[in-house]
Amino acid sequence: MSNPRYEPLSQAEDVTIIPKQSNSISLYDLRAGEASREAYEGRSSSEEEDEQERMKLQEGSLYIEDLEDDQPHKESRPNLRRYFLWGLGAILLCATLIGIVAARSYNGEKFRIKGRKHLTMDTVFNGTFYSMHTTVHWVPQAGDGVFSIDHSGEILLVDLKSNTTRSLVKHSAVKDEHGRQLVWSEWKLSPDAKYILFQADRLKGWRHSSFGNYYVHDLARGITEPLVAPSDPPVVSYATWAPTHNSIAYVSKNDLYVVSSPGEDSVRITEGGNSTIFHAIPDWVYEEEVFSSNSALWWSPDSSKMVFLRFDETDVNEFTFPIYNPTYNADSVVPYPKHVTMRYPKPGYANPLVSVHVFDLNGYLTAVEDGSSSALSRHTWELSWEDQRPQTDSIIQEVAWVDDKSLIVKEINRSGNAGSVVLFNLDYPTRRGSVVRRLGKNGEEGDDGWIEPSQRIRPLEEQDGGGSNGYLDVLPNKDGFNHIALFSPADSSVPIWLTTGPWEVTSDILGVDNHKGLVYFVAASPSSIDRNVYSAKIPNLTSKNSTPEAPQALTDSRQPSWYSASFSPRSGFYALSYSGPGVPWQKIMQINKPEFNYLLNDNRELNVTSAKYQMPNIVRSTIMSDGYELNTMEIQPPSMDESGRTKYPVLFRVYGGPSSQMVHTRWERDWHHYLACSMKYIIVVVDGRGTGFKGRKLRNPVKGNLGQHEVQDQINAAKHWAAKRYVDSRKIGIWGWSYGGFMSSKVVEAGAGVHSLAMAVAPVTSWRLYDSIYTERYMGTPQNNADGYVNASVSNVEGFRHVDFLLAHGSGDDNVHFANSAHLLDMFTAAQIRRFRFRMFTDSDHSIQVRGAYRELHEWMTEFLLEKWGTGGYRRGW
Repeated sequence: MSNPRYEPLSQAEDVTIIPKQSNSISLYDLRAGEASREAYEGRSSSEEEDEQERMKLQEGSLYIEDLEDDQPHKESRPNLRRYFLWGLGAILLCATLIGIVAARSYNGEKFRIKGRKHLTMDTVFNGTFYSMHTTVHWVPQAGDGVFSIDHSGEILLVDLKSNTTRSLVKHSAVKDEHGRQLVWSEWKLSPDAKYILFQADRLKGWRHSSFGNYYVHDLARGITEPLVAPSDPPVVSYATWAPTHNSIAYVSKNDLYVVSSPGEDSVRITEGGNSTIFHAIPDWVYEEEVFSSNSALWWSPDSSKMVFLRFDETDVNEFTFPIYNPTYNADSVVPYPKHVTMRYPKPGYANPLVSVHVFDLNGYLTAVEDGSSSALSRHTWELSWEDQRPQTDSIIQEVAWVDDKSLIVKEINRSGNAGSVVLFNLDYPTRRGSVVRRLGKNGEEGDDGWIEPSQRIRPLEEQDGGGSNGYLDVLPNKDGFNHIALFSPADSSVPIWLTTGPWEVTSDILGVDNHKGLVYFVAASPSSIDRNVYSAKIPNLTSKNSTPEAPQALTDSRQPSWYSASFSPRSGFYALSYSGPGVPWQKIMQINKPEFNYLLNDNRELNVTSAKYQMPNIVRSTIMSDGYELNTMEIQPPSMDESGRTKYPVLFRVYGGPSSQMVHTRWERDWHHYLACSMKYIIVVVDGRGTGFKGRKLRNPVKGNLGQHEVQDQINAAKHWAAKRYVDSRKIGIWGWSYGGFMSSKVVEAGAGVHSLAMAVAPVTSWRLYDSIYTERYMGTPQNNADGYVNASVSNVEGFRHVDFLLAHGSGDDNVHFANSAHLLDMFTAAQIRRFRFRMFTDSDHSIQVRGAYRELHEWMTEFLLEKWGTGGYRRGW
């Protein structure tokens, strides 16, 4: 769902097991790199000695000091019996020591150095393992390779080319209308770098949206003025600069306005904005499931026009939920709760009606200068296109400018299995577009799956910098793997592939260097659980049928790794973030200059801290389930005994939603690592059918029948682990949040007899209760798939009689409504199911955080596990 998902608030360490090396490279250096070396060298001598001894054991070298009694006595005749007993004792001692070493250090063919400290709930939740992360804000107005930092009460600009830093503005210089220093949550620099637009008094909306009072600060004059009159609460939901001029577009009370330049009067572009009519900002379901953003407005590259969406929710049904206590104080008594009313479309019911509109700013300003009284209406119009669907069956998935005049709109149907890519030439007064690409079974996807929700179009300039050479997009190739394709010219329907192979491009296009003819991206390669940064050549358009060259890795793809990157506007620099399996770090790199290395953070203290604590062993592998290869990750207790003499409970952690991924190579240390290290549980993650980054063959089977194949994969995986000699087959459980809670519940419903325990947090229990755009993408409408909706929901609770079950939900969840858990509880009542534990977290939304709820939830789940299973790692008798 975008997303019913589990989003841990604390950072955690995910340790990739390191195989024994045949050379003399230190294990600490292999594990964590140069930063770890510095942490290692900074330890006390006693810690170094302990580590050296552990390293000797890890390398398989056993050092036993000679005992005086082990030396032969100077006797004329040796005492053969005594020597025999001594030899036997020595053999037994060595065998015992070797056994201890093997039990503590051997894991399959994996070796691991371990600290001594134990993880606690405090260390997991109090920030002990927090990984510092710096978000690099590139400032294109100041040149390529310039980014901003906020330091010591001022915004600074760091210029990597000149190796200089200058002040942009001091905090104390920015004051509100009352002369008080402005406290802002976000800022944007104007294209000419003369003004800054600040958002203050931020008020949270939904997942991505917010309201604020906006101010414009004149850097030369040192004057700050409100964009519009401030209010309490604020009513401006979005504001942004035009890309090339100092015009500002903003949305207030759901209507769109424009200011041609700072200090000028606002021009109201739309009328009729209210609680059900939205202009240029998405309604709830589009914000959550389509754009993952707080805006639905796109300036043309030359700032002459704006395209925006209009959302009409009038026919969308209302959903209301209470807020029992709107304060931060749990002791507060509020006699009459507040109520939140939202328009929430559910499967088979009315969706918002969406239309695409254009405002010609240049044309309007010219007409005003000429004295035209009807300029506004004549310069705002609605777009239409060939084969346009009725609005009731239409979802606008993407809007993107190709150049100053050419616009792309992607439209798909409600069921997500058919769509069109429409091209517009917006030379006034053109209003009608042409379909240039077909999506779905009869189009580019070519199968029975769904059209992925994405906004990945990237215009491609001609190499001389003028005009358009078409655009890049990410779409599935004939083998079902997502790759980068060029459409040139823009009205072409035939892709020119930049990448190919049995792996997937995972990110938006990070950067394009038109001069070098390169495009930069992240891919799940060489393994589907890795992430590496690559460049690919933009092909020569005169040889369209040539095979694309192999992409070049900018990161070390020879080792398991997880990288992400943020490229500067002209792609001369990139901020590289390493997220695992070692302790994360960040650097800024310069293209083709490996000697350039600007360190953002190395998490040196975290390296030192992490080395002191026990680490779980983590084994990543694959299993087969009904003919499909599935990625798996097993988080094992430190020094786990695999001989079978010691038995461990196994808790499966599941999400499993379409196109998701939970098996990875990122660094983590969270609650699951606490369970492994301190409670001696084994945690297993399996990405089943429907999950992402291994091609459409693995994704597509769940279309039309959520909760069937992916649930069977979890059951098959549980049987696979139950057969392992070190697993306590009586103690196999599963837990998940959101879609994972749905999966846990469906596993119990299946009654396979493998699981003895399950936990579900904020689960979907009936797909009739979730939002339409997400659900219908995978299930179609209930009218066309009635049996599928019954099968995909929890409809038979008999299996819950035989499993210890925990259920939790926030009463203020705007995403997966509490009605889902209420529905399941009602079925329990009717069937007299009593073997469960339930807790409602008052006023918490989908993340369950209100008034300390997040940690309390995990404490409660931990107590449940201890009550039902106790701690793990019990040893059988010889």
